[in-house]
Amino acid sequence: MVRNVKFVEPAKVYRMIKDELDAAYFDVMEKGDLIDRGHLKSFEENLARFVGTKYAVGLNSGYDALHMSLRAAGVGPGDEVIVPAHTFVATASAVVNVGAKPVLVDVGKDFNINVDLIEEALTENTKAIIPVHLSGYMADMPRVMEIANKHNLVIVEDACQSLGSSIENDGSSNKNKKPGIGKVMAGAWGLTGCWSFYPFKILGGYGDGGAITTNDPKVALFARRMRYNGEDRETGEYHGHGFTCLLDNMQAAFLDIKLRYLPGWIIKRKKIAERYRQGLSDLTDLMLPHYDRPGFDHVYQNYTIRSKQGSEFSEYLEKNGVEVLTQFRKPYYKHEALQLEDKGFPETEALSREVCSLPMNVEITDEEVDYVISTVREFYRRK
Repeated sequence: MVRNVKFVEPAKVYRMIKDELDAAYFDVMEKGDLIDRGHLKSFEENLARFVGTKYAVGLNSGYDALHMSLRAAGVGPGDEVIVPAHTFVATASAVVNVGAKPVLVDVGKDFNINVDLIEEALTENTKAIIPVHLSGYMADMPRVMEIANKHNLVIVEDACQSLGSSIENDGSSNKNKKPGIGKVMAGAWGLTGCWSFYPFKILGGYGDGGAITTNDPKVALFARRMRYNGEDRETGEYHGHGFTCLLDNMQAAFLDIKLRYLPGWIIKRKKIAERYRQGLSDLTDLMLPHYDRPGFDHVYQNYTIRSKQGSEFSEYLEKNGVEVLTQFRKPYYKHEALQLEDKGFPETEALSREVCSLPMNVEITDEEVDYVISTVREFYRRK
């Protein structure tokens, strides 16, 4: 019997913690706390604590987090910024929209930027690197930081898909060369970490949202002012021409509730990933996202696989009731309107033909996971 397995089901998550979310809603509404109030401040404090930074600033989207970070870093016309060839277009768009030039670098087998290719892409105009942590697994940040420190570059982490992920760091890539740092979370390595709370994210709101995390008080202050049209909310003084990109207080209240559950939800995601591994690892035409690199923690925002059969595989799953995600069949730099330089990125183009993310969410049942596995296996049995 064909089942209907959703990629994500936000309504089911709502029902799982309905009482707490409803209480947060009524608290906001009864107080009339809609813009820049206590719920936002509480969420910012808890997010910073979770990531391991001194500050967090709530914004309207992951794009706004990238855009604000680049402006805070002083990136602008004449500058170049290294970005991966495989990512959501917002990563490059944020660079373009501050007047700088994105310089694309191919990715590796783990979908993240190939650090071996970064230095050859640097020029005298390079100002920053945006490593993207895709699907819950971080780019090689110790090596990225070494390159950044060597060439005096700013690091803005696009961590929108990897809240809760981490890497064990021995301190060798830290500017202060302090040994024994231990686990460093995504979003705590660079000048800023950039977050998206789009509903499909590992920590998703009921609408859009985003944030930056940082240890730099000047960056945090800049973002707080610029997110509200450049105004210092305490003094009323304007400090520049800003933007309107504040995280709504209501969304912050919801996210603050869900953040409490995130550690447990990550554990469940890892169990689902292991179930997929056990059920699919013998299929030689599939590449599974189990990299088993010591010290690198995968939180499985997405369970992104590669199938040699590409669209034929993903279309079969959809036809048989398994909702999947195929980001991105057409690499963003292939869209002519974006006017980006295509130097040829063989790994990006290969994975774009093969990529497919299976349902991965905390609301999925064991029976649904088993159905996904059996549907994948049936496709290959027919082949």
